[in-house]
Amino acid sequence: MDSTGFNQDLLDFLYQSPTPFHAVQSMASRLEAAGFQRLQETQSWALAVGNKYYVCRNDSSIIAFVYGSEALVETGLRLVGAHTDSPCLRVKPQPELNSQGYFKLGVEVYGGVLLNPWFDRDLSLAGRVTYRTHAGQVKSALLNFERPLATIPSLAIHLDREANNSRTINAQTDISPLLMQLEQDGKQDFRQLLLAQLHEQGTADSKEVLDFDLSFYDTQKPALVGLKEEFIASARLDNLLSCYTGLQSLLAADGSQSCLLVCNDHEEVGSRSACGAQGPMLQDFICRLLPDPEARIRCLSNSLLISADNAHGIHPNYASRHDSNHGPILNQGPVIKINANQSYATNSESAGLFRYWCAEEDVPVQAFVIRTDLACGSTIGPITAAELGVKTLDVGVPTFAMHSIRELGGVKDGFNLYKVLARFYNSPIPLLSNHG
Repeated sequence: MDSTGFNQDLLDFLYQSPTPFHAVQSMASRLEAAGFQRLQETQSWALAVGNKYYVCRNDSSIIAFVYGSEALVETGLRLVGAHTDSPCLRVKPQPELNSQGYFKLGVEVYGGVLLNPWFDRDLSLAGRVTYRTHAGQVKSALLNFERPLATIPSLAIHLDREANNSRTINAQTDISPLLMQLEQDGKQDFRQLLLAQLHEQGTADSKEVLDFDLSFYDTQKPALVGLKEEFIASARLDNLLSCYTGLQSLLAADGSQSCLLVCNDHEEVGSRSACGAQGPMLQDFICRLLPDPEARIRCLSNSLLISADNAHGIHPNYASRHDSNHGPILNQGPVIKINANQSYATNSESAGLFRYWCAEEDVPVQAFVIRTDLACGSTIGPITAAELGVKTLDVGVPTFAMHSIRELGGVKDGFNLYKVLARFYNSPIPLLSNHG
């Protein structure tokens, strides 16, 4: 795969993945097309060397695994981790709001959303719906309206002359998306709207919507932008770009080494869930792969996890918000993320290994450290390292406007990270000498 094909397929993947549920569905389809077998957590497993597997939890987290021909305990696992969720607006359980003859939906803020860019956008709605069938069964289906059906109009500057200086946003009262004008009776049942959409999508057995996990998203398609098309503009680059890059790297694995990709949900809200990085999903998988505790500990001691999550590129309009020696530039290579207080799991050994593989692939590499007077975000890296006891580092591609409704990355960086992760998946982990 060349960089042009990589980026075009990335744009398609981003467009097909408006929610974590859709992202996992897209990844599962690509894995099955490449010969991966789906595992069910409710069934017994008999994993065999030379085979490829994947398993999902909550429809929003996924693990994919290549069982390599080299001895697993002695050579360890090559793990790449990312997350499927992005900050957004989630629909409340009883969302119907009627105001001045307009129908709106109440929403909750999911994660650290940059709220201003959500105004005046063409929004649609997607996620998972749980319903009762005509036969009395309970099922779930993915739902996506795929068209603009809502917007959050800004207040005109004539009604707020200080808007450009001091306007704040009240998440309870100011960001309810507007869907329609009401008929004279002034009533609308949101679940009936969802039921009609299920029928339109072909879910003919649905009789009653029981509940839902739904999010608004921007309908503007991902695109290459810039005079030389050197940038990628899209929603959910954080962190679907890393999910896609990890997936393509795994698909390029030659089968000699045992390789694993884990993409967890709920990273943006702390990872504490059954399918989040602080939950047992990955540990459960490894325990079933290696039931013997001593063999499992030996394997993990020979393993390495690369946590891939976007990094803050130095913003040309706000350069003072960055450490002057650690401001990554878009299109100048993947970024090693370092934090002395362990918000990132990188240490000198894991960073040295990544630099080694970058050099092997002739890929430039950068480093990011937050300004000492600012708080540092975190990733699934430290959480997974603490859960498994595996050597870990945090990397990512530099990005602008992280957590906005539309983020910006460089066209070279994702492909360069793909090359390094593919090298990682296909190579023995160089042994590091012990000190003392």
